[in-house]
Amino acid sequence: MDEVISGGFAIGRQQPWSRDYVRVVNWNVERGLRFSAILDFLRAAEADLILLQEVDLKARRTQHRDVARELARSLQLNYVFGTEFQELHAGSGRSPAQHGQVTLSPWPLSNGRIIRFERQSNFWKPRWYVPHIELFQRRLGGRIALVTEAIVYNLRLVTYNLHLESKGNDALRLQQFRETLKDAARHTASSVVIVGGDFNLDAGNGAVAATLHRAGFHDAVQLPELPTTSARRPFRRARCIDRIYVSDGVRSEGFVHNAILASDHYPISATLAIF
Repeated sequence: MDEVISGGFAIGRQQPWSRDYVRVVNWNVERGLRFSAILDFLRAAEADLILLQEVDLKARRTQHRDVARELARSLQLNYVFGTEFQELHAGSGRSPAQHGQVTLSPWPLSNGRIIRFERQSNFWKPRWYVPHIELFQRRLGGRIALVTEAIVYNLRLVTYNLHLESKGNDALRLQQFRETLKDAARHTASSVVIVGGDFNLDAGNGAVAATLHRAGFHDAVQLPELPTTSARRPFRRARCIDRIYVSDGVRSEGFVHNAILASDHYPISATLAIF
């Protein structure tokens, strides 16, 4: 599960648009259940980099789609997909179901790899006494960061596409985040580094914010009062848990697209003035 899947559908399309900024979209797409609505938003976004979490591969709940590949093909983009979990309830022996993260771009993507965090929750592990049905979500694997490199206008951008643990506590999520930043430190001197994803915690305050500051990153969305990014559901409050961070020195502005109802999260975007 630590091997990435990649493909290219940007060949033969028009050259990516010429402009003096880079647009990044980050979104937990809730498996890709509302595929058409997700596709419509991403087509209109005209992003240089798209970071998606909770992307299904051959799962019954999404009609056995390869969601990453179908989005890339429909949008004529290049893509790199990394598996987070094998979903034991959602596939079959001949066709196991997986879900994970995908990064897409009209620009060349290279050096895709997975960081499978050392610290993981035991919540998802299969137990002999727990049925393999959707309610219990038994899984093999663990949370990851998907790392890719993109060459945009001859500038090297390194992206970290995260999905931190939803179970456990913030101390566990912070440890996973620190693993990511330790890896990113190898690139900050020579590249623009973008860290985005579903953090499953408020990363704008406390230990996470302090860790980011020390590592040389700032919030690329930068709204005075950041709206919630996860939609309100019964018995669950809406929270701001999705973020995009970028290397210090890069000017940016962002937006939470909370009119888009295609997932249990809202997409967020950031425009980076890096030229």
